[in-house]
Amino acid sequence: MEIQRKKTRLIQLGSVAIGGVAAIAVQSMTSTDTRDVKATVEQIKRLEATGCEIVRLGVPDMAAARSLGSIRAQTSVPMVADIHFDHKLALEALRQGVNGLRLNPGNIGSRQKVRDVAAAAAERNVPIRIGVNSGSVEKRLLEKYRGPTSEAMVESALGHVGILEKEGFHLIKISLKASDVIRTVDAYRMLSARVDYPLHVGITEAGPLAPGTVKSALGIGLLLAEGIGDTIRVSLTAPPEMEVRVAYSILGSLGIRRRGVEVISCPTCSRTEIDLVGLTEKVERSLLSIKTPLKVAVMGCVVNGPGEAKQADVGIAGGKGRGILFKKGLKVGTFDEIDLLGALLSEVESMTGEAVESRPFESP
Repeated sequence: MEIQRKKTRLIQLGSVAIGGVAAIAVQSMTSTDTRDVKATVEQIKRLEATGCEIVRLGVPDMAAARSLGSIRAQTSVPMVADIHFDHKLALEALRQGVNGLRLNPGNIGSRQKVRDVAAAAAERNVPIRIGVNSGSVEKRLLEKYRGPTSEAMVESALGHVGILEKEGFHLIKISLKASDVIRTVDAYRMLSARVDYPLHVGITEAGPLAPGTVKSALGIGLLLAEGIGDTIRVSLTAPPEMEVRVAYSILGSLGIRRRGVEVISCPTCSRTEIDLVGLTEKVERSLLSIKTPLKVAVMGCVVNGPGEAKQADVGIAGGKGRGILFKKGLKVGTFDEIDLLGALLSEVESMTGEAVESRPFESP
């Protein structure tokens, strides 16, 4: 069944269209010190190579804000400056050429300060993302709703939206995030029913790689399946490249977007006579650089493996010291176990026209 997305307003963030009928964009955030231009540029380029389409950078002080221009000059992926409280940082970020701002106008002071930021952003056609987290809900709303409930988050977001709308600013994107999946989903459902601004969805503080992936897949997946969401970020305590990979896995699992290799592999059983775990990890690492959508199977049984993975584009199935290479479930060659990986990688290169890049991936 095809997912029917809610149609939201179309805005432009640098080269990336957001909302309307535009593709759901994948976003991440740098973990480097923004003042370290070299390290930040290197990380952004790694993120872009992994498929990141929007990158957000923390801007804690004026030195970080003034570094944005140098970073912008050396990268091409659209950049969003993350600003808290200080409108001068937002104004400097805009002067440095960022493509978007993430700030809450109710937290940056007087109406004149909001007016200055809104005017500068509008002049440059730069959208502002209002980002409400459960931990940033105003005290009066916490008292009103007896905690950071979904209702409190929505009212907080609408309050910030109203501040910008009073200044005639409508290049707005909104996010409502909690570390609790159900509360986050409920908040987005309520907000989506009330506004047509594009929504950036995710689960904040999702945690380490494994549990964070599960929580993000549940929360983001539920919303996307209901047609809610125009950009996504998977927030993990892990290298940001992993956030991008998980994001595409979520999109691919829902049939929304596919990018790169999807590795499917069996869970092992008593019939497994090869190092399936090690082999699968090597396949995954080696194919990180492939951009062409491709489903690759790594199976531990030559008896059932090819049949179980018929929907894969290509795959290998190992036996005792030997294994086969297959396409769409049909055998195309037999190899010694030591040569199986090489045979698979060569076939992937032939099918995609891209060179595989065998390199270790650094875990957190």
